[in-house]
Amino acid sequence: MFARVALIGLGLIGSSLAHAIKRRNLAETIAGTDASEAVRERAAELELAAIHPDAAAAAKDADLVILCAPVGSYRQIAAAIAPHLKPGAILSDVGSVKGAVMRDVAPLVPKSVHFLPAHPIAGTEQSGPDAGFASLFDHRWCIITPPPGADAAAVAKLKAFWEACGSQVEVMEAGHHDLVLAMTSHVPHLIAYNIVGTAHDLEKVAETEVIKFSAGGFRDFTRIAASDPTMWRDVFLNNREAVLEVLGRFNEDLSQLQRAVRDGNGQALFDLFTRTRAIRRSIVDIGQDSAAPNFGRDQSSDQSKNSQ
Repeated sequence: MFARVALIGLGLIGSSLAHAIKRRNLAETIAGTDASEAVRERAAELELAAIHPDAAAAAKDADLVILCAPVGSYRQIAAAIAPHLKPGAILSDVGSVKGAVMRDVAPLVPKSVHFLPAHPIAGTEQSGPDAGFASLFDHRWCIITPPPGADAAAVAKLKAFWEACGSQVEVMEAGHHDLVLAMTSHVPHLIAYNIVGTAHDLEKVAETEVIKFSAGGFRDFTRIAASDPTMWRDVFLNNREAVLEVLGRFNEDLSQLQRAVRDGNGQALFDLFTRTRAIRRSIVDIGQDSAAPNFGRDQSSDQSKNSQ
């Protein structure tokens, strides 16, 4: 699909893109770089891409450039690569926030370049070039948020690229994307970080007990809370309006739940749990998660690890 694709950032998403591109032979050449010298060296050992010392060198002559770094670094990266972007090239990204990307990057992009922000909704709690794998995007959604007046052919080509990487693709306005993701991703992560932090700080429960007796709920919160700190710091700083809006509604609902528990209102609790259970079933029904026991985890593997 492209003669040269440049991946700026070779963590989980960047390295997974390299694998996905190779799996379907989507580019003649994959150029890559990362701000970390150690990551560049490891990516070279893994033969993820032709590794370059900086973003400008990687982006030169590329037909598709994808920013795979934390969103807080986008402005600096865009300024560095702008003079080297090929006319007619597509510049995109994988950030979880889109309004801030439009704000920080769009003014720096040459008019001859198609700037098309995107967000693949896929990931794990792992990070780094060793964490990537080709099937990360399979059957997951990727949202493209073209600016007003974007070239339709370029949008179609980027859409086809993500579909070839395994994704289902939706086109959406940037502000709406940020509100949707605040609800489905950003606030849940914030809650997970907070709950794990609260457990750590609870004086009446020793930290060893929290770890030793972790039930399924807390264990799953720790999985989310193990995500990349730099990436999530930048997400919250760059999507603060939408996050605060959803947090306000969450706090109102939490207060109602607190009253139901305090007042012994079993019917209110039962009604809420019934509604939320239906949402879980809907997510499984559309193929966005597994209904297998233990959320599809390899229980034999877990048991083996626990016995070691």
